[in-house]
Amino acid sequence: MLTPLSEALAERGFDTLTDVQTAVTAPELAEADLLVSAQTGSGKTVGFGLAIASTLLGDAERFDHAGSPLALVVAPTRELAMQVARELGWLYAKTGARISTCIGGMDARDERRSLERGAHIVVGTPGRLRDHITRGALDLSDIRAIVLDEADEMLDLGFREDLEFMLGEAPEDRRTLLFSATVSKSIAEIAKTYQRDAIRVTTISEREQHSDITYQVIQCAPRDAEHAIINLLRYHDSQTSIVFANTRAAVARLTARFANRGFAVVSLSGELSQDERSHALQALRDGRARVCVATDVAARGIDLPNLELVIHADLPTNTEGLLHRSGRTGRAGRKGISALIAPDNVSKKAARLLKWAKIEAEWIHAPTAEEILALDESRLMEDAAWAGELSEDDQTFAAKLLEKFSPEQVATACLRLYRAGLSAPEELNVHTAQRPQDARAAFGPSKWVSLSVGRDGNAEPRWLLPLLCRAGNLEKTQIGKIRMQDTETFVELQEAALSGFLDRLGAGNVLEDGITVTALAGEPEMQGGRRSPAGRPQKAFPSKGKPRFEKPRGNTSAGDYLSETAPQERPRSEKPKFERPVRKERDDAVHAPAKPKKPHRKGGSFAAENGGDKPSAKRRTNVGHASGKPMGKPGGKPTGKPGAKPEGKFKRPGGPKPFRKGAKGGDATPRRKG
Repeated sequence: MLTPLSEALAERGFDTLTDVQTAVTAPELAEADLLVSAQTGSGKTVGFGLAIASTLLGDAERFDHAGSPLALVVAPTRELAMQVARELGWLYAKTGARISTCIGGMDARDERRSLERGAHIVVGTPGRLRDHITRGALDLSDIRAIVLDEADEMLDLGFREDLEFMLGEAPEDRRTLLFSATVSKSIAEIAKTYQRDAIRVTTISEREQHSDITYQVIQCAPRDAEHAIINLLRYHDSQTSIVFANTRAAVARLTARFANRGFAVVSLSGELSQDERSHALQALRDGRARVCVATDVAARGIDLPNLELVIHADLPTNTEGLLHRSGRTGRAGRKGISALIAPDNVSKKAARLLKWAKIEAEWIHAPTAEEILALDESRLMEDAAWAGELSEDDQTFAAKLLEKFSPEQVATACLRLYRAGLSAPEELNVHTAQRPQDARAAFGPSKWVSLSVGRDGNAEPRWLLPLLCRAGNLEKTQIGKIRMQDTETFVELQEAALSGFLDRLGAGNVLEDGITVTALAGEPEMQGGRRSPAGRPQKAFPSKGKPRFEKPRGNTSAGDYLSETAPQERPRSEKPKFERPVRKERDDAVHAPAKPKKPHRKGGSFAAENGGDKPSAKRRTNVGHASGKPMGKPGGKPTGKPGAKPEGKFKRPGGPKPFRKGAKGGDATPRRKG
């Protein structure tokens, strides 16, 4: 490792390198292309910064004059690109490296001026980098190394064409390092096309993936979901917390809710400008804000100091989203908590999500107001201010307080002032629901019974369940699975409730309407076979006793099909063709004379008869077709001058034609214009 880089790591407090940093800096990989998979929060940015150092500097310890860039780092999101630039800035600070950024949402003119002045390393997002390359502002002719950070995320966001364009513009002898959480088929194709004998490096293991993160599932009533988040924030009192939501509208709503409750909160979503997003992250780093409400735009690569709590207000859509969200905490050896808010209506979805991600989580209820207030008292008692030395001014003021107030009043005022700066906890409804996997265990030993009605009798669980409860004096919690068959239905009952259920029915074991109940010795055997969409088994079409004509196998000719052994086709009945009857005309039929064609408006005989070549569009008249008499009110006068040219369409007697209704009963529209 180069001396300037090792000194920078020592100043930052790096005693040892992480697994991925050790793997990519191995001497035998100094000039090789790499395809790296590492868990989130493992120090990948510093890792590829160390990996490309020898490629950029060689044996030197400082860079020469900045010209065309030597390294290009591509990141999927603006925040991740800015974070990578900051990390590389302190890592290469003692080498004299000039680092430029090309990030969407920032001023492109400033970026072009920075590139004109020269840069050793360029960090940016795919769209803005390609724009600078096509405009000639970014020259890749001297590139020695290209790093694609979070390559799988860039492909998911639709940047494949941009990546292939940049890789095609760079020299063929450069190094290409791909860092990706998962190596999908598309990642493998890019590695095969644009890398030279890439070496696969992976440091992901199932045990280490979640070792520093404690997963919790917070159960609550659906209407208490947001109250549970507030109580979680109050209970843990983390220096920095992130609350993830799936939509921008949810982010805006939660941000306003938390701000009204007194939390120092900022938001991150795609609808914010780049400056607003940068200010929000800086407020979290400075400590001016302690809660961040964000969409998945902050789920990749964002590293915030002292982030101890991640809350999933909305469940992520897949396991990768869960891992990347949770990976914002528990980074670089620090501990963290990832809490999933799971109301009763999504608890099963949360259980499946954790199962697919191979995560063991603790299912608990949301903290109550009493627990939070008790925790406030213990935190106040353990505050470091009690152990501090008292100055002379402090002692003088304490004497004044004790002289005026009793010790009980002073202690009470101290607690009240402490709680005044905190948000009041929410009162939650009593919630006793169990997690889905415990519901079956709580059912206990069971027995099965058979009902003499099934699908053929239009039986449905929604009316069988109240029937069993009413006729057998059962509770819903005593009834387990209900399995429908064609002619019978199997019902699981608690073993302790079976004897009382049968005694209630009597000697005939009759429920209602002739439905009888039979106790089974063991678990019933369900009917097999594929079922139709309606839930009934598929049945073969009956042959109705007709012989089937089978095509002979082997080398056969067309004549073999019509052999004596083959069944002859039944002749089809010939139907008479339908002939349309000829209409006969009556001898005394009177035909109306044909209407004369309407004269053309633009000249011809019509224009000649009315004293002009062409009707005018500006002047109008009430002169009729042939008579020349005015058409309007009786005794009225023509509006135009004698000999005026008719223009447009003629007006009807008594005014314009009445309006007709619209196509669908809407506003009336005139039939004619003018």
